[in-house]
Amino acid sequence: MTKAANETALPLKALTEELFLTGDLCDAGLAALISSEDEETRSRLAARARETTVANYGADVYLRGLIEFSSYCRNDCFYCGLRRSNAAARRYRLSKEEILDCCRRGYALDFRTFVLQSGEDEYYTDELLCDIISSIRGEFPDCAVTLSIGEKERASYEKYFRAGAERYLLREETGSPQHYARLHPPELSLEHRLNCLRELKGIGYQVGCGFMVGSPRQTPKDIVCDLRFFQELQPQMIGIGPFISHKDTPFAACRNGTAAMTLRLISILRLMFPKALIPATTALGTISPCGREEGLMAGANVVMPNLSPVGVRAKYLLYDGKICTGDEAAECRCCMQRRIESVGRRVSVSRGDHPDFGCRQRIKKAAPESSRAAS
Repeated sequence: MTKAANETALPLKALTEELFLTGDLCDAGLAALISSEDEETRSRLAARARETTVANYGADVYLRGLIEFSSYCRNDCFYCGLRRSNAAARRYRLSKEEILDCCRRGYALDFRTFVLQSGEDEYYTDELLCDIISSIRGEFPDCAVTLSIGEKERASYEKYFRAGAERYLLREETGSPQHYARLHPPELSLEHRLNCLRELKGIGYQVGCGFMVGSPRQTPKDIVCDLRFFQELQPQMIGIGPFISHKDTPFAACRNGTAAMTLRLISILRLMFPKALIPATTALGTISPCGREEGLMAGANVVMPNLSPVGVRAKYLLYDGKICTGDEAAECRCCMQRRIESVGRRVSVSRGDHPDFGCRQRIKKAAPESSRAAS
């Protein structure tokens, strides 16, 4: 629940300590920390966030092997390079065998989570996706399969879950209806997207949500809306990264988000959600040379090296300037380990589940239609 906004005059140090001790602030207090450009405040937030991370995860950092398997998308989001109206986008699709080859390379490099990510591509039917998911789980039973494939109907989410997917990433991008309408065409609905996240959580997935930092016309109030939604949903994973423009979108001329605000927000998220799995994203590494290391120092504990074939990586461009599009998977893995160890952390060769997520959740199957009709 949102606290009454009665702390606006509190100094930033006191707000940081209250957030560390209680995990929450009033809206005005959160907005003050989000907006602050004070270096001492950023440093204090990061120190408290590291302390919280170590208390829950020790020095471990979890690897997620990212497989970007299709650059086709039916949507036309104003900020995304994969938007359907971008005639300059280079499109591709990976076959089931190509996806499995990515997993094989990743497994040999000690990845124990595979993240299947794509635009909302209707070529991949539920039947095909379930075949891919079950094949991965059959060949790599000690690994987790995470999906990041957009908005679907509940029946589809249930099929993927039964096939063996256990995690689902679906960033809402903003929790404010007004801000959402500025970023998306009218046919897309924030309420539908939020309901998808609620349904995923109800089915039993470990759920990830998140937002862009510094997207066009975003305000601290908009970000507070996201934080309040997270408090309602209680996701296991929270992913944020700076907005970076793409030259072939309506937002081509918009100013990018900043590493500084992204890092502050990673720390705030860690203090509000101590057990969350929070990535230091590729976008953060794109906007700042040491962004992923800084993200780990600010409270992140996940990184997502790319396992996609090198030949397609430069075609999956949500934003301009994306790093690591030319590195082989082994190069990415070794580079990431060096970066992680440079800030006193260690790579964990494990699935990296949320600590409160024990044995796999099961769907409560509804009674058959005939049974309900008879009653």
